[in-house]
Amino acid sequence: MKTDIQIANETKMLPIAEVLQKVGLSDDDFDTYGKYKAKAVNNLYEKLKDKKDGKLVLVTAVNPTPAGEGKTTTTIGLAQGLNKLGEKSVVALREPSLGPCMGIKGGAAGGGYSQVVPMEDINLHFTGDLHAITVANNLLSAMLDNHIHQGNSLNIDTRDIVWKRTLDMNDRALRDITIGLGGKINGIPREDGFMITVASEIMAILCLASDLEDLKERLGKIIVAYDKEQNPITAKDLKAHKAMAALLKDAINPNFVQTLEHTPAIIHGGPFANIAHGCNSVQATKLALKLSDIAITEAGFGADLGAEKFFDIKCRMANLKPDAVVLVATVRSLKFNGGVAKENLKEANVEAVKKGIVNLEKHIENIKKFGLPIVVSLNAFTEDTEEEQEVIRKKCESLGVGFALSKAWSEGGEGAKELALEVKKALEKPADFKLLYDENKSIEEKINIIAKEIYGADGVEFLPKAKLEIKKIESINLDKMPICVAKTPYSFSDNPNLLGRPEGFKITIKEIRVSAGAGFIVALAGDVMTMPGLPKTPAAENIDIDKDGNITGLF
Repeated sequence: MKTDIQIANETKMLPIAEVLQKVGLSDDDFDTYGKYKAKAVNNLYEKLKDKKDGKLVLVTAVNPTPAGEGKTTTTIGLAQGLNKLGEKSVVALREPSLGPCMGIKGGAAGGGYSQVVPMEDINLHFTGDLHAITVANNLLSAMLDNHIHQGNSLNIDTRDIVWKRTLDMNDRALRDITIGLGGKINGIPREDGFMITVASEIMAILCLASDLEDLKERLGKIIVAYDKEQNPITAKDLKAHKAMAALLKDAINPNFVQTLEHTPAIIHGGPFANIAHGCNSVQATKLALKLSDIAITEAGFGADLGAEKFFDIKCRMANLKPDAVVLVATVRSLKFNGGVAKENLKEANVEAVKKGIVNLEKHIENIKKFGLPIVVSLNAFTEDTEEEQEVIRKKCESLGVGFALSKAWSEGGEGAKELALEVKKALEKPADFKLLYDENKSIEEKINIIAKEIYGADGVEFLPKAKLEIKKIESINLDKMPICVAKTPYSFSDNPNLLGRPEGFKITIKEIRVSAGAGFIVALAGDVMTMPGLPKTPAAENIDIDKDGNITGLF
């Protein structure tokens, strides 16, 4: 069986200019990064704003399992399948982070015959967006510590600094560090730490900003610390936001590439859904809507995290109104939720599918609460039995949602035509999109609504630290914003071991953080690491490059 990278390397790419001509763009609309990558020029959306928007389809999934569900592969395959049916479709995706790429997950450019290319470039550095975010983040850190070193005229309380440095790599040793050691010349000693770049508020800001001016304004609102009277200190107070915006002047513009079948793909921004809001940029999605009849986008991890945040944060802020949802599942993911160990997932087990299908059922119930038509896409694997697949098909029929078997990995767009046809049917149904909660409710009320309605929890327990932080946020009048819950993606609960559809549990909120620039409040449930660590055997051990520059081991 060919590897993803072998399939990608055997595909003859078209020059990106030729791909973009298909959607009506000229050379003046983008800047090329080599032959096969490009960036939209500044304010391209403004140029296209009078064009009618296409339909918007979100691809999400059941809770992820160690076996993998193939959500990105399905997203890419669906766009290719729609194009094979004569629809003009564009796909909008997130950029991969080097942390998971070198860690446990590997690359994030799809798989098999449903990939975006050049996959090595996309997975390794791409157009430098994440590096620009890293530098902008760390410029703010440097200016904060320099301000304190130079006399601290803002009266910053060095014990109440909330801004951390970033690095786009999994490095657990940097989670908690001490800086400023070595005497007066090296600054003021204090505790600090690193987050992975995709967890930075600047990543969230880049993905939610409408243009450069909005970006700069949002950057200025970032709270980095509090003074000794508990007043917030912002990036604007440190006079850092303008230089930060300058560093991000290219990074804010979406990137264009292509799928293996030359479908245009827009890849931009990459916040994780377990620790951030998990969606590609607003600009990328809005561009896709202007350039296509049907725009396909995805949200990270399961629907309880990615889809909920896509609706309640991204759509709320950008005034987006999705038209349908594709919910990706696999036979093996439902067997895993039914109690089957990872090493036994290839064995037929109809009873385990029946037991684990409650996970799929809960996700369907949740999406219906947002008023959108649903299609369940069953990502097919060779070891699946017809009897196992039929259990899922019948469940979808009983719940009144569409169903399609997807072979996007093995057959590309041709294997996704059944899914594409079901999506077209779903788009003919009325969509009555609505948000889950009113952002003007209290922080506790909003978190309780998410926990009860989406996770199925009995309630929420706020630990003392979280309660104090809520009072602090209320005192500075920043509580009327949407909620971004940071929790494990593996369960509806905050316990990764509670699979299926857990009941009789409470969500524990340990900490509350305000992302004033991004415009949301982060609620940390359970033990969520904003700086992941590498596994015992990192994926990086298998990556190599030969004398001719050919990369192997990347997937």
